[in-house]
Amino acid sequence: MTIAVDFDGTIVTDAYPQIGREQPFAIDTLKMLIQDRHKLILWTVREGKFLDDAVNWCRERGVEFYAVNRDYPEEEMANNNHFSRKLKVDMWIDDRSLGGLPDWGTIYRMIHENKTWKDIIKERTKSTAYGSSLPQPKKKWWQF
Repeated sequence: MTIAVDFDGTIVTDAYPQIGREQPFAIDTLKMLIQDRHKLILWTVREGKFLDDAVNWCRERGVEFYAVNRDYPEEEMANNNHFSRKLKVDMWIDDRSLGGLPDWGTIYRMIHENKTWKDIIKERTKSTAYGSSLPQPKKKWWQF
């Protein structure tokens, strides 16, 4: 799967143009996704030195992206304004998505187990804090 990942607010807390603190488990999760053979694309508004800083920050922590702000490493940007077009990816991980950013453990589980956000919510509403199923409503005498 090809996955676009935002940087500020997603991998790190939002402190642009500086680099914020790592979001809990973000780097570990990205490493596991790479190990699972997913192609990760860093997709960020950062440019120039600020982009280099973000790429190097990730690289120093063992995360090497398949591509940065493009669909594939060899893509020429001369004829494309990369902020006005969409990437050809299967999934986006971004703090600005509808509903916000789930924790990185949930993100990994959704990708690894091929679950949707709806599946995760459904599971959470069916279980209590102790992991057991909620009691089912009793059937009325007229229901079979």
